[in-house]
Amino acid sequence: MARLNPGALSVMFGACATLVLATTTVAEGVTPAAVPVALNQSALVTPKALGAAMLAVTSAGKRLVAAGERGTILYSDDAGRNWQQARVPVSVSLTALKFVDDRQGWAVGHQGVVLHSTDGGVTWSKQLDGIHVAALAVRAAAAMTGPEQQRAQADAQRLVDDGPDKPFLDLYFENANSGYVLGAYNLMLRTTDSGATWQPWQSHVANPKGLHLYGMHGTGNALYLAGEQGLLLRSTDQGVSFVTLATPYKGSYFGLLAARNGALLAYGLRGNAWWSGDQGVSWSKVDTGIQASLAGGTELADGTLVLVSQGGDILLSHDQGRSFVAQTGGDLPPALPLSAIAQASDGALVVAGLRGLRRVVIATSSARQ
Repeated sequence: MARLNPGALSVMFGACATLVLATTTVAEGVTPAAVPVALNQSALVTPKALGAAMLAVTSAGKRLVAAGERGTILYSDDAGRNWQQARVPVSVSLTALKFVDDRQGWAVGHQGVVLHSTDGGVTWSKQLDGIHVAALAVRAAAAMTGPEQQRAQADAQRLVDDGPDKPFLDLYFENANSGYVLGAYNLMLRTTDSGATWQPWQSHVANPKGLHLYGMHGTGNALYLAGEQGLLLRSTDQGVSFVTLATPYKGSYFGLLAARNGALLAYGLRGNAWWSGDQGVSWSKVDTGIQASLAGGTELADGTLVLVSQGGDILLSHDQGRSFVAQTGGDLPPALPLSAIAQASDGALVVAGLRGLRRVVIATSSARQ
């Protein structure tokens, strides 16, 4: 099966900055490579940002925060009716963001960027980029011993040689201190101090082919990773090791959702979704009724699970992910690619996609199964 492009969910929106030589602070022992100017250029503050392609949306307390192309981050304090643009130090496309409370959150994106906010998404600072990720990999490899060192050194050298082109595609934080960022070619890092320092974590993931990692989720006592070519992994030792799970599907999984009863849903290409009630030991196929790839999802306040697709579909499940019904009519957006969804403080849904952000009011009770 052909491999998907890194950042497959964002390629349809994305604009990659032209590589030019630019000044940047490079860690000792790493030779400077061609650096995208977007790593050192703040996102342009413009009214046009309200119509920018958006790849992620989430809640920070009662506030909504969304991120997308060219470093655009928007926030809303009135349930998504009006948006303001945040101050962002980079202009790379941003693919995902998460908040652990109403103040502290992180965003990740192209060129190995990790951003941090302590004021609910109004302002952001850069914690990592691809240059520093490569430097961390070089140091980690040098500190290793045994048969794994040679491979780690080769992987680190490739990061240096390639320059900062590897995108992060998702992130997961267990609390305000401990979290992970992950992305293309098995790229994964962990922090235990709110992102002040990061440690390469690829060696903890059983992914010898270096397949892309698209999503991460935690439920109960387990952490899960989803990736390309049917890759699913689980950790039951607090992230110390991730082992592969037998999977019935060989296409890519773009994300994971967990129901309140602990059931797990993996979703991805061509409308495929699979459900597990036993921590990934066995899986059953979910009939979503669509062929478009499933790009994002969330759990609503009442426990309803929601998925959105690249065909513009919004799917709801009221039985912990065992079945979904596509929403029709009402206040639905036009059939444009959607990438993410979140619930506003007033119960409305806000979708992110090719033409920005839109509020959607759905009478969920009418669709109950």
